[in-house]
Amino acid sequence: MPERNNSEGSGMDSIIKISIVIPVFNEEQSVNQLYQKIVKAFENNQSDYEIIFIDDGSMDSTFEKLKEISRIDNHIKIVKFRKNFGKSIALNAAFNFVRGSVIITMDGDLQDDPEEIPRFLSKIDEGFDLVCGWKYPRFDPFTKTLPSKFFNKLTCLFTGVDLHDFNCGFKAYKRVVIKNIQLYGEMHRYIPALAAWNGFKITEIQIKHHPRYGGKTKYGFSRLIKGFLDLITVKFLTNYATRPLHVFGVSGLLSIFAGIVIGLYLLILKYLDNAQLGERPLLLLSILLIVIGFQFLSMGLLAEMIAFRDVRDQNIDRFIELVID
Repeated sequence: MPERNNSEGSGMDSIIKISIVIPVFNEEQSVNQLYQKIVKAFENNQSDYEIIFIDDGSMDSTFEKLKEISRIDNHIKIVKFRKNFGKSIALNAAFNFVRGSVIITMDGDLQDDPEEIPRFLSKIDEGFDLVCGWKYPRFDPFTKTLPSKFFNKLTCLFTGVDLHDFNCGFKAYKRVVIKNIQLYGEMHRYIPALAAWNGFKITEIQIKHHPRYGGKTKYGFSRLIKGFLDLITVKFLTNYATRPLHVFGVSGLLSIFAGIVIGLYLLILKYLDNAQLGERPLLLLSILLIVIGFQFLSMGLLAEMIAFRDVRDQNIDRFIELVID
């Protein structure tokens, strides 16, 4: 495959119908079969399409197999990372190359079935901006399904977005969605929450799920900890990014109030019982709470200044769906 510069496919090319984005990492056993299944899914579909594989630093023969496929099919585009950077960065990179008016993301391990693509497109045609897959029934070991159910429930509670499977990689987006969402860390699993905050219409469909064809899962126990920390980040970004003082200010006021109450209690003891306060731990606690409270308020005000600058400079057009004169 000839080398392609970074400007190719950066979004300035002519728009096509569908872009299929597939991050892969050490998937040498599945990429050929996955490609064949996608081609088969489009045999009776006249839509123009492209397939973008993001090789996220594979250490096996995945990249060589992808190059072989690209030599026989000009629908294929390959983006190769120097090392493994993670799924969020892989998706972000691919989104800079897509030319489709509809973007479909799926995993490269053959657990997602390309035969479901027409169902996703049908929902997009109904007017939804983001269509999420729900793996049901799910063919994964108990060690993956149980934590996943817990986190899906927790994410629903935190974000207010009612979905069964936030982490399913099989999704379909209108182009406007991916242009207004920035991913980093492990944020790819919370794309629906970020999209909902931006006002996009979201739905979910049950999809076929297959046992892993080959290779090993890329996720371990550390994923749970990272996922929970990112959930807190998403909650803050979607609820308080433009009003951070509501978080820091409330905490600060409560801390100051608690410190003042303790101080008044000690003051009453001093005058009623002539108590010695110098060595009482409550006095230190009262001072500490008041100081921490003012620190929280200061952080909130600084964050408000940053948020004000960002709101002033941001592109408001991303919030607008339609303008009628």
